[in-house]
Amino acid sequence: MGATAVSDDLEKHLEQGIQFKINGEYDEAVRELKLVLASDTEHARAHHELGLVYGFTGEYDESVTELQEAVRLSPDVPKFHESLGLTHTMLGMYEEGREQFELIISSWPDSDEASKAREQLKFFEEFDQ
Repeated sequence: MGATAVSDDLEKHLEQGIQFKINGEYDEAVRELKLVLASDTEHARAHHELGLVYGFTGEYDESVTELQEAVRLSPDVPKFHESLGLTHTMLGMYEEGREQFELIISSWPDSDEASKAREQLKFFEEFDQ
């Protein structure tokens, strides 16, 4: 099997995993995303999607680990930082969340994620008062 066929196969599993996640079929999503990661341990998007699934299923330590790995592998993707920041915030890890939102604003000031990050920081300011 050539490199293109392997790449196409990984993308097929990734897209299936995402569709299962959207449909709330989390066990199937995990299975598909882990197939991607078994072939490419540095597939940042697969780590990101797996982190989201783990968050939906209440596996919060695994969620944070996978989202951190996505950020480590692709630090230039603001969406990955946003997901990690939101997960930290949801878990009461406000300083860690704040760090991600501030990074998004300083690195990608005109992005949709920066706009959302500004809203999150406003929440923190209101919460601190």
